[in-house]
Amino acid sequence: MAGLRARRGPGRWLLALSTLGFCLMLQVSAKRPPKTPPCPPSCSCTRDTAFCVDSKAVPRNLPSEVISLTLVNAAFSEIQDGAFAHLPLLQFLLLNSNKFTLIGDNAFIGLSHLQYLFIENNDIWALSKFTFRGLKSLTHLSLANNNLQTLPRDIFRPLDILSDLDLRGNALNCDCKVKWLVEWLAHTNTTVAPIYCASPPRFQEHKVQDLPLREFDCITTDFVLYQTLSFSAVSAEPFLYSSDLYLALAQPGASACTILKWDYVERQLRDYDKIPAPSAVHCKPMVVDSQLYVVVAQLFGGSYIYHWDPNTTRFTKLQDIDPQRVRKPNDLEAFRIDGDWYFAVADSSKAGATSLYRWHQNGFYSHQALHAWHRDTDLEFVDGEGKPRLIVSSSSQAPVIYQWSRTQKQFVAQGEVTQVPDAQAVKHFRAGRDSYLCLSRYIGDSKILRWEGTRFSEVQALPSRGSLALQPFLVGGNRYLALGSDFSFTQIYQWDEGRQKFVRFQELAVQAPRAFCYMPAGDAQLLLAPSFKGQTLVYRHVVVDLSA
Repeated sequence: MAGLRARRGPGRWLLALSTLGFCLMLQVSAKRPPKTPPCPPSCSCTRDTAFCVDSKAVPRNLPSEVISLTLVNAAFSEIQDGAFAHLPLLQFLLLNSNKFTLIGDNAFIGLSHLQYLFIENNDIWALSKFTFRGLKSLTHLSLANNNLQTLPRDIFRPLDILSDLDLRGNALNCDCKVKWLVEWLAHTNTTVAPIYCASPPRFQEHKVQDLPLREFDCITTDFVLYQTLSFSAVSAEPFLYSSDLYLALAQPGASACTILKWDYVERQLRDYDKIPAPSAVHCKPMVVDSQLYVVVAQLFGGSYIYHWDPNTTRFTKLQDIDPQRVRKPNDLEAFRIDGDWYFAVADSSKAGATSLYRWHQNGFYSHQALHAWHRDTDLEFVDGEGKPRLIVSSSSQAPVIYQWSRTQKQFVAQGEVTQVPDAQAVKHFRAGRDSYLCLSRYIGDSKILRWEGTRFSEVQALPSRGSLALQPFLVGGNRYLALGSDFSFTQIYQWDEGRQKFVRFQELAVQAPRAFCYMPAGDAQLLLAPSFKGQTLVYRHVVVDLSA
């Protein structure tokens, strides 16, 4: 037995040594770093650099230690978001001589150590505002020799320590979109190689750095659809009552004068109340001695005046308007002269007369009959130079001008506007020291006339077949004219101060407008367009900075 044990001893030690060696090999193997992935076939690599040609995509299996990457003649055209996020240690990136046309938002996100970025000799025509987001260490950037015509505002804002920028070789269009760049170049500490304008012709071959900012007129305006009121209407009158803003609309289709209230929170017009009016053509609100009245003019069934009772919170009829005086009303004007309140009604019947009513104590009373038998269509009250005037337009003769006589306390005929024999609507405005009349015509051109001291002279004719409504109005420093038509879209004109006339500005798709009304509502500047055949549209005036 002892001999047997002696013979087995060396074998047991041999087995033990073999086992120990195997275990040591396992431990050594466990501590050995993983093998470096192979360099992609289209690239040549060292430990920390990669140079790739004809790649079909940004290589994904590069060593994570790579700090320098060059891509040339790549076989793809778009650099997508996060395309290099798998190479967080990258410090140098060259993307020259490729066919790149588009670089996505956040294309270089994750490259917080990148210092040099060259994107030259590509076909890139546009960049996003967020293209270079995340490159907080970038010091050198070149976008030379691409097809960039403009650059989005603040595209270089994320590049806090950028020291060198090259934009040469791009066909920059030096319009308002480049104004911000001119401003930035004047204040930046970044060294920028000289860049030149390719267009427009007046700036061609001019150095961008030398362009005068005063040459850029980049603020414009626009009317955008803001709210649609799902009903037709033929008049719109905004008014303030008890510090709230309201709008009165005549709706013959709904047999009502509808009162809307402006919601300052929701910034919308909301339903508030209705006054029954089966054939309303005009609903004129008047606030007299803190009391609200609404004159309801109707084609049939007589016209009325309603009073708002704050105790019962409802409108109640105050009085009738004599149907023998006002047979077929077409327009209403309300105004004050020497502290007294009046309203005038244009009568369009063959046997009626435009009538003037005056407020006295607890009601409105007939004060004067004007311009009988002439089928009047519109009224305009003008209070200029301390001489109140009332202009009455008619479908059967030239507009008549009445001037207020303080001794007689009545309007006295002063003359006619002979240049326009058949104006449907008459409005006025002042520009500088001059006074103008705007007269719309259903057949023929509408006219803009200027007062020359003793007579009106024509300064402009506007094509307006089928026009029943026009309205000049002022928003900030911008003067406009809205001219409607039954046969085409509404035309918005803007006043050109240098040429002293209106120029075509914008077209609005309003169907058969019967009035236009400018209404400031807080910070919203609104243009209302009541339509006889369609919905009533509310447009908002917006200021647009083309350099943004």
